[in-house]
Amino acid sequence: MHADNWANKAKQMGYRTRAVFKLEEILSKIKPKKKYKNVLDIGSSPGGWSQYIKKKYSNVNIYAVDILDMEPIDGVNFYKDSIENIDNIIEINKLKGTFNLVISDIAPNLSGIGAIDIENIFELNQMTVNVAKNYLNRDGIMIMKTFQNNMLKTLRREMEMSFKEVQMFKPMASKKQSGEIYLFGVK
Repeated sequence: MHADNWANKAKQMGYRTRAVFKLEEILSKIKPKKKYKNVLDIGSSPGGWSQYIKKKYSNVNIYAVDILDMEPIDGVNFYKDSIENIDNIIEINKLKGTFNLVISDIAPNLSGIGAIDIENIFELNQMTVNVAKNYLNRDGIMIMKTFQNNMLKTLRREMEMSFKEVQMFKPMASKKQSGEIYLFGVK
C-alpha cells in the first residue's frame, strides 16, 4: 500500500500518523477561547494526536488512554487501559471536571459485518461522550471520531442533550472514500 500525501507530510514533519492533520484542521476551525491546561486523549495509540497537542501547546498536561501499546512521548502520561476503566485510573480520576479538551480518534476493530460494526462504533462513541461529560470542565471541548451510518443522528441528538454546541467536520486529511466523520462539542 502506498503512502498518500498526508502520510508523507506527517512523516516529514516527524508525526506518528496522518491523523494529526485532521485534529489540526478541526482545532483551527473552532478557535478555542482559552488555553488548554488538561487534555484527555482516549484511544490514543499510536499517539499522533497527543504528539500534536504537546508540540502545539507545550505547557499542557496530557493524559492518554488506550488498550493498545503506545511508544512514549515526552510530557504525555500514558495508561494502557480501556475507556471502560477510566474512572479507576487514579491520576485521571483526580482531575475529573478539570479537562479543557477531550479528544478521541478511537475506533473498534471492524468485523466487516455492518450491523455489528455500527453497534460497536456507537457503543464506543457513547462511552466517549459519557467520559467527556464527566471529565470536561465548563466550556470544555470534545472532539471525537465516528462514522457515517444509521446511528449518527441518534449519537448527535444524545450529544446535543449534554453539550451546548455540537458540530460535524469531515477534515481534508480524511480519505474521501472513508466514512469517518468528526463530532465536536462544547460542554
